[in-house]
Amino acid sequence: MTLLQRISTSFLRIRNAQTILLRTLATDTSTVTPQIKVDRPYGALPSTYGLPHGAHASLPRATYGGRHTVAMLIGDGVSPEMMEHIKCIYYALGAPVDFDEVSLDINSSDEAVREAILAVQRNGVALKGSVKTVPGMKSKNLMIRKELGLFAFVQRCYSFPGVVTRHKDVDIVVVRENTEGEYSQLEHESVPGVVESMKITTREKSARIAHFAFNYAIQHGRKKVTAVHKANIMKLGDGLFLHTCEEVSKLYPSIQFNSMIIDNCCMQLVSRPQQFDVMLLPNLYGNIVGSLCSGLVGGAGIAAGMNLGENYAIFESGTRKQARALRGQNIANPVSMFLASADMLDHLGFYEKAAVLRNAIVDTISRKNIKTPDIGGSYTTKEVVNAVTSNIISQLQS
Repeated sequence: MTLLQRISTSFLRIRNAQTILLRTLATDTSTVTPQIKVDRPYGALPSTYGLPHGAHASLPRATYGGRHTVAMLIGDGVSPEMMEHIKCIYYALGAPVDFDEVSLDINSSDEAVREAILAVQRNGVALKGSVKTVPGMKSKNLMIRKELGLFAFVQRCYSFPGVVTRHKDVDIVVVRENTEGEYSQLEHESVPGVVESMKITTREKSARIAHFAFNYAIQHGRKKVTAVHKANIMKLGDGLFLHTCEEVSKLYPSIQFNSMIIDNCCMQLVSRPQQFDVMLLPNLYGNIVGSLCSGLVGGAGIAAGMNLGENYAIFESGTRKQARALRGQNIANPVSMFLASADMLDHLGFYEKAAVLRNAIVDTISRKNIKTPDIGGSYTTKEVVNAVTSNIISQLQS
């Protein structure tokens, strides 16, 4: 074990002890979201489920001298550039956040991935750049999500002010199961030219993500959850997912529930996306539908994403695209990472600063019409960043 690993492990043990102590001493339950007291044969419901924003005693966060320390996993493509812009934005906001930076990219070794995981465990929260997966190699993204138990990926796709798209009034939340399905990385070549790939579906994890989706809907004023599946063909795997979602839905009578086959779902999304509210999907379908929904509202540069678990949270671009071809060209859209940064500020409890950042983004794109070429503008990345920064300063001085 290297010196860095020993130090990281020591920090982790200390922070875990602090978390246990906080749980023991916590007697004020006024900030804990109330849960319905019912028998839950389809999985227990921890109090952290459905809480993408806001503080909770069971979510670890590193604080030193009144400041929060979060891990920054740099990433590939334009991600290093975006991380530098985010530092400038946070400085303008006066956000009491320090970054524990970890280099993580396509060439990173398993040891580097382990250091990234330790950084998230040490700090509890991370901002992550996109990391490309080499064909034939294990995905670093999957390794991180699996090790940290980040079972839910939440991506909100909505019609953004100032971005012209085919459809208006779109506001969809994609809730994706993040740990099993086709992404279990269980593949082998049984004989030359024949590959078998296993898709794992469990009642426990299907129930867990279903509870999360319904709680998210309740806590964010949403009215409907749509489970997406292919149970007409994959009767056991997708059938188990669908049946579990149906049973969990009975515990939330205030939320409408329906289900839709994945191919029909894609057709409905491109023809009438306004019918969808919260979409509940297994891993692969969630990946595809999430990218589709991003395209509906302006593309990869607009939507942010959150990887959430019982103990850790990682914030990143919604589509996880590296945009390697745009590296160094000063035309990449920073909005998705800025919105991810705003989501992280909410998670840390800095609601006012998150609101200032979001207002600055909307004002820059909508009112001043300063935007990058991918969403119909002619401005550079740095010009957008400078405009957002100036707006932040103006808001704070007014």
